[in-house]
Amino acid sequence: MKIATYNVNGVNGRLPVLLRWLEETKPDIACLQELKAPQENFPEQAILNAGYEAIWHGQKSWNGVAILSRNEKPQEIRRVLPGDEEDLHSRYIEASVNGLIIGCLYLPNGNPAPGPKFDYKLQWFERFTKHAAQLLQSGKPVVLTGDYNVMPTEKDVYKPERWVDDALFRPETRAAFKKLVDQGWTDAIRKLYPDETIYTFWDYFRNAYERNAGLRIDHFLLSPAVSDRLLKAGVDRQVRGWEKTSDHGPVWIELDYKYI
Repeated sequence: MKIATYNVNGVNGRLPVLLRWLEETKPDIACLQELKAPQENFPEQAILNAGYEAIWHGQKSWNGVAILSRNEKPQEIRRVLPGDEEDLHSRYIEASVNGLIIGCLYLPNGNPAPGPKFDYKLQWFERFTKHAAQLLQSGKPVVLTGDYNVMPTEKDVYKPERWVDDALFRPETRAAFKKLVDQGWTDAIRKLYPDETIYTFWDYFRNAYERNAGLRIDHFLLSPAVSDRLLKAGVDRQVRGWEKTSDHGPVWIELDYKYI
């Protein structure tokens, strides 16, 4: 089974890129972030025509997450992260797909830091960590994937000295990610490639993609039942080089896990 995550940076504006990527790589499950579309404007028919059923949580102009499945319709569990009834950001959606629990997230950026946006980022992170602990305690096979807006270590960022004050790399952010992982989650990329330079995001400015001046901010965290079945993982880096593409590259894993 192949599962992918992709911050599309506008699902309608980049629909040709998304459809091309789906056709060329054919993930069984694809988690999308930053749809930037209200609920009613998600391109459901185009996704269906591509062979995928979807659930999504949209929001006008900002945020937005979706889970696509090639073999069965995802069975939605929740579309709001617990812990703050006043939080209206569309940043989390969770579903059951063939026995797997898939959590798709778009964690807040948090800049400028310090400030209210950074405070919100850490508060959201804490809510997510509490929910992740409950998922882990369930013993079910769980995949938590998406744009975490965190570079966990210095090897996850080009020239880390330039990012010391950025919300994605501040000590508080990295500590929050470590606290989450230390619950018992496995960072799929680092399990298979502990020391390699791997990026998932390249800015549009200063020829970042061409220079490979990137960041690793899109992650797969796997519960023990899933981690034991991890076969492969990687980044579809070439997609970042396509015309009118997102500033993220799709990230994927392959599991020794078949559809029933």
